[in-house]
Amino acid sequence: MTMSTPLHDESYAAERPADAPPLTMLSPDFPFSYDHYLASAAGLGQIPQQAHGTEVAVVGAGLAGVVAAYELMKMGLKPVIYEAAGIGGRLKSQSFDGAPDVVVDLGGMRFPTTGRAFYHYVDLLDLETRAFPNPLSPVTPSTVIDLAHEPEPTYAETEAELPQLYRDVAEAWKKALRDEAELDAVQDAIRHRDAAELKRLWNELVSRFDDESFYGFVAGSEAFKALSWKHIETFGQVGFGSGGWDTDFPNSVLEVLRVVFTDADDDHRGIVGGAQRLPESLWRHAPEDIVHWPQGTSLESLHSGAPRGAVIGIHRGEDDSLPAGGVTITEKWGRTVTYPAAVVTCQSWLLSARIDTDEELFDPEMWNAIEKSHYMLSSKTFVMVDRPFWRDIDPETGRPVMSMTLTDRLPRATYLLDEGPGRPAAILLSYTWNDDALKWLPLDADERTRLMLHSLHKIYPNLDIGSHIIGQPITVSWEADPNFMGAFKNNLPGHYRYQERLFNHFVQKDLPEHQRGVFLAGDDISFTAGWADGAVTTALNAVWGVMDHLGGTTAAQNPGPGDVWDELKPISLD
Repeated sequence: MTMSTPLHDESYAAERPADAPPLTMLSPDFPFSYDHYLASAAGLGQIPQQAHGTEVAVVGAGLAGVVAAYELMKMGLKPVIYEAAGIGGRLKSQSFDGAPDVVVDLGGMRFPTTGRAFYHYVDLLDLETRAFPNPLSPVTPSTVIDLAHEPEPTYAETEAELPQLYRDVAEAWKKALRDEAELDAVQDAIRHRDAAELKRLWNELVSRFDDESFYGFVAGSEAFKALSWKHIETFGQVGFGSGGWDTDFPNSVLEVLRVVFTDADDDHRGIVGGAQRLPESLWRHAPEDIVHWPQGTSLESLHSGAPRGAVIGIHRGEDDSLPAGGVTITEKWGRTVTYPAAVVTCQSWLLSARIDTDEELFDPEMWNAIEKSHYMLSSKTFVMVDRPFWRDIDPETGRPVMSMTLTDRLPRATYLLDEGPGRPAAILLSYTWNDDALKWLPLDADERTRLMLHSLHKIYPNLDIGSHIIGQPITVSWEADPNFMGAFKNNLPGHYRYQERLFNHFVQKDLPEHQRGVFLAGDDISFTAGWADGAVTTALNAVWGVMDHLGGTTAAQNPGPGDVWDELKPISLD
């Protein structure tokens, strides 16, 4: 999820007390401080010595899979990673042909600084980050908003320069959040990590809004009722989201509240050299505080340089020495191995669509939750240009010849990715979601680029963008990738029960034995799907689950997510 907006970036900053603790992505559904858990010198837990070296399957080498494998390895286990494509999953970076230093991110590309569990690994690996050029952010020289109902495009360098229409929309959104969703009280509880108060507030909101759509919340709020439908339309087109959020209006408003409460829509940074560097670097990293394995051991060395291949089967095993027979993993070309436990981080639809999975591994309600997952469609198209020409000044207007652009035309959002003077640069010509992404699906990269340039020419009639393009465009439609079938999960109204089942599954003490030993993690399982921090935290849940399954324990001074489950677990609407 990438929700940054000219109407929200600094909406609340001026009203925060100077000495207020910072916001973090402390989940209101399960307010466990994963960043503190990771930072503790006591470690994440330990397993019995006789279990050291035990192999544990990890299906998927996206961020969740690599994080889970890395932490299991540190405990003295031997994770065995299976991956159908390359390490990284939806943290997928690609360079242009002939220009290895011009790298673009096809999946996750900007990460809120409130995601402290995610940044634990960024800092561990000493990865360089830089501010992402969101609309009207300090590193974005200028922003142009082009809407059909406005006679001329709006040019602004700061939020203060926006016309009154946009300021009215911003104020209405802020008022709706405060008056009808307890924004100030929830954020105060998050800042002070007051889990009891946060749960009290959030549990009431879940009960109130589980069946409410994002659009229903906006249109039904007293703040927007006092305005016009044009304000709601403008809000959807440019007011909350990368290129507009109207394609997400059908989604549950709870999904949106989780984002704004934790400031996940603000202060984004990107990883220099591409987001894929994070999982790839963690794959190669040799931790110092490792148990059982010799110093210098890494996931790469445990796998002799490459993970296992694609998984086509997950079944209940028949090994009498393992609880319930263990978990059997079958690779595409036939190799079959039985493990005492498996962490499954692939997109959950794959468990019924592409991976032959024993139905008995999950109860019918879990299967229902898996099948009801709702995925966002997403498309991106990048081009490389000879230089950051958008910094040229138009002599007639005195403005840059091109700006970061939000529009209701086909491209929806266009980002300018500057690699510095005297170097090639990149343009994210179009970043779209759902229905807007579906419009691009049948078209190849060249045809997509041609249509995007045609639309942008309407906004910048005196600029020949195509004359600066070099090399071949890079494009992606995540819904067309058979290993993903969508960009990320986003729940519809009424889907809270499904999400609760998926998230809760790592605590298996009450499950029958034949359903234990498979631990789900990743984007689908998180309450903050679309944000990399959720992939990290659900991976840590799965690590705790495996540790517990193998007879391990956490240190008294650093309890894990399963140890405080009864106190912090998500509310059950049933």
